[in-house]
Amino acid sequence: MHQIDPARLRQLIQEELPELIEIRRDLHQNPGLSYQETYASARVREELAKASVPFLGGLAKGPKSDVGTGVVAWLPGAAAAAVGLRADMDALPIREETGCAHASVVPGVMHACGHDGHTAILIGAAKVLARMAQGSTLPQPVRFIFQPAEEGGAGAARMIADGCLDVMPSSPRVGHMFGLHGWPSAPLGEILTCVGPITAATACFEVTVTGRGGHAAFPHFNQDPIVAASAIVGAVQSIVARNVDPIASGVISVTQFLAGDGAHNVIPSTATLRGTIRALDTGVMEVLKRRFTEVVSLSAGAYGCTTEATYEIEGLAEYPVTINSPEAVGALKAVLPKLHTSLQPVMGGEDFAFYSARVPSAFFVIGLRPPGRDSMPGLHHPQFDFNDDALGIGVEAFCRVALGMAGD
Repeated sequence: MHQIDPARLRQLIQEELPELIEIRRDLHQNPGLSYQETYASARVREELAKASVPFLGGLAKGPKSDVGTGVVAWLPGAAAAAVGLRADMDALPIREETGCAHASVVPGVMHACGHDGHTAILIGAAKVLARMAQGSTLPQPVRFIFQPAEEGGAGAARMIADGCLDVMPSSPRVGHMFGLHGWPSAPLGEILTCVGPITAATACFEVTVTGRGGHAAFPHFNQDPIVAASAIVGAVQSIVARNVDPIASGVISVTQFLAGDGAHNVIPSTATLRGTIRALDTGVMEVLKRRFTEVVSLSAGAYGCTTEATYEIEGLAEYPVTINSPEAVGALKAVLPKLHTSLQPVMGGEDFAFYSARVPSAFFVIGLRPPGRDSMPGLHHPQFDFNDDALGIGVEAFCRVALGMAGD
């Protein structure tokens, strides 16, 4: 354990907090969708430069981007492997309804998942650790990973492909990864995680049902794709109920049903279904996808229609299960003794999974719900706003992880 006075650590955090709040609100006001986080990327690089933290920008170029927005920074340390700390920078295509003074100025885009808070926390950790490194050596090298496109774009996978976990100038490979997420349902001050699966594998699907359209008054001359697609919506619900072990977790949700754009008396030739498949186990995920394809095809065939199903949807990547290793959770518990390890896994997806598939990792959540309140707007809600009172908690957690410093 690194022998640093906890009071000194908290003093440094308190000194940085006013600027971190300004940074967080600035990021909230200027959001960018996946692979479009140019403002956030520039602000991250500006703050790292001010703190004299070496960094490399331009990583994780998106499919339609000329320049990547990902940033990797590092501080040297005594150990042979670095500890990695990650923040995501992208926002969501949601129209903000918070009414706050720092509300988004980008129409139809907002930080509804707290990535502005995550980014500000990692900037804060970099600043505090850089100050601690002055005149001394950190116990282990630290890698700060600011990634784009967590919201479906698999930015983590592109960051890994660009070498964010590999040996870098004056920085060894990353041996362990840690990431955090603000959690509106947990009270401010709580930190929670679990061993094993913590977020689900996810895949988005699109099914095109093709029949034969015609006049609605003569359905017997047609093969109605709407009737076939309606049957599919009901039939796929049997997959989880009858093909998955009842003890296991899985979900299939149809979230879009698109058909017809002509007159009210015309049966269209095609209908489209979109949605998501999720599971907390890779084997279960394989069963769900295989049976989904089979049930979709057979259900449509009963109505004289054909189908084409795909999981390759532009801008939406398939995510694996995020798995917290016992080793990494144990390291987290050692430096955060008040950590609760009873968090229930969730069916939400998280591209931190790509890091956890490469190195021992731990993903944890920090409570956002203010004292005296039973609830607050949840993630992906147009009225959600990150709680600035949680910034210092997140910075301290990341710093303790980086320093291997036990809590008091």
